[in-house]
Amino acid sequence: MWVLRAGSGPLVLFSAALVFASYDAWAQQAAPAPPAAPATPAGHPAPAAANQSLNVMVVDIQTLMRKSKAAVMVRQQLEQKRAEYAKEMSKQDETLRHESETLQRQASSLSPEALNQKKKEFQQKLGEFDRSVQSKRQALERSDAEASDKIQGVVRDIITELATEKNVNLVFQSTQLVMFSPGYDVTEAVLQKLDERMPSLSVNIVEQQPATASGNASPPPTAAQPAAAKKKK
Repeated sequence: MWVLRAGSGPLVLFSAALVFASYDAWAQQAAPAPPAAPATPAGHPAPAAANQSLNVMVVDIQTLMRKSKAAVMVRQQLEQKRAEYAKEMSKQDETLRHESETLQRQASSLSPEALNQKKKEFQQKLGEFDRSVQSKRQALERSDAEASDKIQGVVRDIITELATEKNVNLVFQSTQLVMFSPGYDVTEAVLQKLDERMPSLSVNIVEQQPATASGNASPPPTAAQPAAAKKKK
């Protein structure tokens, strides 16, 4: 029985042929032997065979990133934090909407100078809101990428070990192959080892301080600052 794919899907983590630390050794094994030398005198070992067997493994990286315990835990944490951010941003958006409506009602009773000042202050708040939204989105994307890198590192180690055990020359991403025999697929074996080595993974979501209107990021308060203030008193 063969697995037949209609087309190649998008590549997630690795290229079509995964290259590992031991690739040089495998490449030497897979490369054709140099042209045969003249007949060897009796008593000397015969030259190595020109053609050696090609051993292959196939891995579905998308399945590993979807089903592994670590990947599932990361998704849950990111979704929870995303929901918290959405709730926070929704409250701020509602506040800004009310301020905008109030400013429109007061426009006729304010002097041009006062109205321009309030408009300027409101625009600054809108800019801070936009920068905060962008900062939160970037924090989620950065945490997701860092977690994926950690999982990918363990996956690479496991595949390298399996390839060494099976004397494999090439490892392919399954979505890059049109047809292959299920006997070459080691996804379940990799998934089992991955869950054993990384049963959980906590993400560290750090939101960077958004830049101020001047373009500089406002530094977060540190624990040392209150102490310094006390000394001045």
